[in-house]
Amino acid sequence: MTTKLFGEPVRRREDPRLLTGQGRYLDDLGEGALEVAFVRSPHAHARIRDIDVSAAIDVDGLAAIYTWEDLPDRLAEPLPLLIPHPALTHGRTARPLARDVVRHVGEPVVMVVARDRYLAEDACALIRVDYEILKPVVGVEEAVRSAHLVHDDVPGNVGAHLVQEVPSAAGLGAREAIEAAPHTLSFRLDIERSASMPLEGRGVYARWDPDDRSLRVYSSTQTSTSVRMAVAAKLGLPLPKVEVIAPDVGGGFGVKIVHPWPEEVLVPWAAMLLGREVKWTEDRREHFVSSAHERAQVQFVRVGFDDEGRVLGLDVTVLHDHGAYTPYGIIVPIITSTQLPGPYKLGAYRVEFSSVYTNTVQVTPYRGAGRPQAVFCMERTMDRIAEHLGADRTAVREANFIQPGEFPYDQGLIFQDGRPLIYDSGDYPRSLRMLKELIGWDSFAGLRERAEAEGRRIGIGLGCYVEGTGVGPYEGGHVQVTSDGRVHVSTGLTSQGQGHETAFAQIAASELGVPLERVSVVTGDTRRFGYAVGTFASRAAVMSGNAIALACRKVREKALRIAAGALEADPRDLEIVDGEVRVVGSPGVSIPLATVAVLSNPLRYAFDAEAGRATQFAGASSPDRPPVARGEEPGLEGRDYYSPIRSTFASGMHAAIVETDPLTAEIRILRYAVVHDCGNLINPMIVEGQIHGGVAQGVGGALYERMAYDEHGQLLNASFMDFLMPYATEIPLVETAHLQTPSPLNPLGIKGAGEAGVIPVSAVIASAVEDAEGIRIDRMPISPSELFDLRRAASGDPGAR
Repeated sequence: MTTKLFGEPVRRREDPRLLTGQGRYLDDLGEGALEVAFVRSPHAHARIRDIDVSAAIDVDGLAAIYTWEDLPDRLAEPLPLLIPHPALTHGRTARPLARDVVRHVGEPVVMVVARDRYLAEDACALIRVDYEILKPVVGVEEAVRSAHLVHDDVPGNVGAHLVQEVPSAAGLGAREAIEAAPHTLSFRLDIERSASMPLEGRGVYARWDPDDRSLRVYSSTQTSTSVRMAVAAKLGLPLPKVEVIAPDVGGGFGVKIVHPWPEEVLVPWAAMLLGREVKWTEDRREHFVSSAHERAQVQFVRVGFDDEGRVLGLDVTVLHDHGAYTPYGIIVPIITSTQLPGPYKLGAYRVEFSSVYTNTVQVTPYRGAGRPQAVFCMERTMDRIAEHLGADRTAVREANFIQPGEFPYDQGLIFQDGRPLIYDSGDYPRSLRMLKELIGWDSFAGLRERAEAEGRRIGIGLGCYVEGTGVGPYEGGHVQVTSDGRVHVSTGLTSQGQGHETAFAQIAASELGVPLERVSVVTGDTRRFGYAVGTFASRAAVMSGNAIALACRKVREKALRIAAGALEADPRDLEIVDGEVRVVGSPGVSIPLATVAVLSNPLRYAFDAEAGRATQFAGASSPDRPPVARGEEPGLEGRDYYSPIRSTFASGMHAAIVETDPLTAEIRILRYAVVHDCGNLINPMIVEGQIHGGVAQGVGGALYERMAYDEHGQLLNASFMDFLMPYATEIPLVETAHLQTPSPLNPLGIKGAGEAGVIPVSAVIASAVEDAEGIRIDRMPISPSELFDLRRAASGDPGAR
């Protein structure tokens, strides 16, 4: 690499366009298109007895009304189960429109198409659905003890059950090791249900061309290539006749990785049937009740440990709420169960989970995807051990850390990608030393004394985590240098604000030795790149970044070979600097990369009179050394794919100092510190932005955000008036430090960073509040009213709840 851009804090190239209102989001498209609205179930569990649309037929501007009975065979079937697993013995997915039974409030029943959304909503209001209301199942514990079933053919509401166990070095199982341990503890932990709330909801816009029978779909999605394949399959179209494009996407955080959503097949189908452009954009209530949630788990922990706090055995049983359907399989509880050990060597580990159906919105991955629950469990366990022994919380963690010389470290588990969970690199003791220095851990006692003298309560907490990133199976990249010297990069991954346009351009510019401003990047457009997996699981930089680097290396090799012919030099003696191919040590002997691109595509032949034969016209140094090798494709471009051996494992540690108000029990974060290791940094500024955004979502999950269902399965806070999210005023300044332990598993030595900020925040805040109050915090999120009740209960107040 001759131009130093990899690793530099380059400003995001996307921002000027997005910040000046020049972004193009789904709802900015399709002016004049017909618009869609849905009749959605008002009941959590009910049988559909009849649908009467007669009163809506005469609405002015109505184009069509569709129920399940109107759908063709393929479209009428249940949507695909995307990630099957042997433990998911009773996987169930929804149909695009409900057939006989609705299983959560918000499930789509009728689709209405009209001249505009207002008229479509008017028609929806006139449609009468006759429901026989059934008893709903709400709450994970209710699911396993209730006689009522969400799906009649799923006994006990248990969709999946999985046990993984790793014995100790002496061959003891976790339960045996716990029984033999000098100290044991047992306790329960709860994480409540929450959800991602991108400012832009989901949306679909479709255009059908009847002349060549082709379909173009725009979707606010995290996986345009997968939506393309799903649409083609469901609508019976040849794949080359379907294009799917993700325009600017106003946030995803996991909810837009599901494919297809019902609307992603229904809207294109309506466009084909009506011969008109058709569009649907989700409103905020729809997002609350008909997209996806995450997080809710109950965890039962039993741990055995020695006098130093070393874990000899850990046994965790998890009840996981996956809602009414399992379109994304059981990825979330699998991640919880396998990421739970974190940076620690556990003597023996047993984890068991049951994933159960409830009459609530389905659960799919949300930023962190099962890891916040796992870290909450492990870090609360470490704090309990420290409390029991009267030890410093950091000392207990140090006693259990995997050491730098022990990598690669095999945890003995099977990860979400079906491959062994083997940590590739890290330095956890050093991370902790950096964190303690950053937050002032060793001097905190003095700070607490001064606060107490002022009548204030403060506490400090920390949390450690390891995050599997860069899961396979593959991603690809295409790189083309055109005759104007510009470099065009494309990958199938979509972007939802991660800074791909900048980071991928930095990789390409560094690999090809060209100025950054000459590189353009396109993501999420199947016209440019047809095969991809998607943007999720902190995988974009690892997967597409390495694929783009490999494609660039192909282009570079070809460029040097062509330039060598023109310069009469050995390719090994050439370098590319600022878009010029030049002889090392002789910068005056050079050729522009733009000219090399011209030479790569010889368009004419000229007659060489001296040689008595035709030769290539476009600059060959001799007929025997043509610019393009015989049998080689013309053009200065390359395509490559990166498929990992297994996942990379990033890591990090967070710490916080909080203050709890003695009267109101309000919780305020005074300081927040992060030490993060994602291998080699492509762009430190972007990584810090990802961390800051993740911490903000983590603060929301720790202190504010929860989905409040009543016993009838009604979501009581399905609006931004009632669902609390933190403002900028609630988010502290995030102090960060970076540790770089390169991954040996990929050419760039990078690991993912997208979810790191959110993962340990609930554990950190719980630890800090507990330290401030001297009251155990076993449930998150925690509100001032809940903390107030915990205080009353701890004081023996008989009026405490």
